[in-house]
Amino acid sequence: MLERELEVATALARTAGLEVVRIRNGGGLGIEMKPGDEPVTIADKTASDMIVAGLRAAFPDDPIISEELPIEPGALSAPRHWLVDPIDGTKDFIRGSDGFAVMIGLVIDGVPVLGVVHQPTIDRTFFATPAGAFVDHHGACTRLVVDAVRDVAAARLVASASHRSDDIDRVKSTLGINDEQNVGSVGVKLALISMGVRDLYVNPWPKTKAWDTCAPEAILVGAGGRLSDLFGAPIDYTGPLNHPRGLVASNGHIHDEVVAKIGPLFEALRHAGS
Repeated sequence: MLERELEVATALARTAGLEVVRIRNGGGLGIEMKPGDEPVTIADKTASDMIVAGLRAAFPDDPIISEELPIEPGALSAPRHWLVDPIDGTKDFIRGSDGFAVMIGLVIDGVPVLGVVHQPTIDRTFFATPAGAFVDHHGACTRLVVDAVRDVAAARLVASASHRSDDIDRVKSTLGINDEQNVGSVGVKLALISMGVRDLYVNPWPKTKAWDTCAPEAILVGAGGRLSDLFGAPIDYTGPLNHPRGLVASNGHIHDEVVAKIGPLFEALRHAGS
């Protein structure tokens, strides 16, 4: 199921990944600032063009939504649509670190069913279809399974490297968590939970978009994890692109307890977007 979609998406992510690294190594990033003080580079735009062109050629009837392009009218309400983040973690990319990824996801009937999260600098590709979630690292492919930790205080948190706020300290204090790792890409954060090396991600920042979460959610769910807003509701891929009520990603085992404990910290967001 979805074998051709996975083959195309994986090939495009890897090809785009090679190109963005080539551009970065060449030093001509052409950095500009988008609304919200978010950087965008020539590499973001080049990768977007490559991926969108490849998806259109392979699946001409599917709307494609990319972070770097205007949204096609009606795309989000289509039964099938693709969500593309050509470089997730652009600030990490600009800094020269490995904490960025090329991400391609497919939504069918409002649910992310296919995801590819590719880290080109370390040759690591996370991917999922309804058949399961896997990681390919240097050609060795293994199935992804979340860690079984059920004690919230023992959970290993992964948080933003560039958007971290004092809210994360409040979350850690409320949950009794001490272990924290910081990574730029949302996709890489959820992939680390899918691998079982991290257990929890909390993001109260309301500007995260559907292309940030689509591919990684498919992978996380395939590995046994769960993604919701800060109050436990599922992420909507048929409405507005942004996630105004924040995000919680976990191994699934601790999800309900985490949501119950941290929800009161963010009451101001409870009715956001409604």
